[in-house]
Amino acid sequence: MPNFERDFECDPTQPYHGFRSWDDFFTRRFREGRRPVAAPGDDAIIVNACESAPYRIASAVQRRDRFWIKAQPYSVAHMLLDDALTELFVGGTVYQAFLSAFSYHRWHSPVDGCVVKTRVLDGTYYSETLAEGFDPAGPNDSQGYITEVATRALVFIEADNPAIGLMCFMAVGMAEVSSCEITVREGQRVAKGGQLGMFHFGGSTHCLLFRPGVRLEFDLHGQTPGLQARNIPVNARIATVQK
Repeated sequence: MPNFERDFECDPTQPYHGFRSWDDFFTRRFREGRRPVAAPGDDAIIVNACESAPYRIASAVQRRDRFWIKAQPYSVAHMLLDDALTELFVGGTVYQAFLSAFSYHRWHSPVDGCVVKTRVLDGTYYSETLAEGFDPAGPNDSQGYITEVATRALVFIEADNPAIGLMCFMAVGMAEVSSCEITVREGQRVAKGGQLGMFHFGGSTHCLLFRPGVRLEFDLHGQTPGLQARNIPVNARIATVQK
């Protein structure tokens, strides 16, 4: 990890750079100013919720689909476990991005708004779709599929910008990861870039869900979504909502 001491809060003069445990190291924080929030005064700018690489963007997602087939379509009812808010996202947009084991693993709000609801959904370990064949890094090749079956945390946020309205941040544990810790509560106001929670141990993936009618212009920093994409810094711009 190049520039570790400059990037992260630590004390190089102390044993283990001052980290008290493996988990303390894994959930390390960036130093002030290392990941500034893009356009903090512009509520049309949506920022990256995690230090993550773009994996997939899908529009007009269905309420239910056969998510185990090779295309790995997003099935909103399965992703949200038939939550009462599911119908609001049918036909909407899903943005998914991947966190490697070396990434910063805290989650941050992509928008200014108010937390409407939070849930942690229990799920499987190491589940992969058979359609992808053997995946030695499993389940890297099955990231669309595991949004419906792995342990995941949901944070529904009513954005201040009415052109966004209600959106959902979804953290998804990969492989053996199931510790999805939400650190906000219902009714709490969150500023763009404010902490929502964190993963504990291992690489993971996450999604942003938007309702139908939300017009988004994505900025993937010159990349094509996929397993070869590189991290976009947390709090950097990833999309602009059109009025």
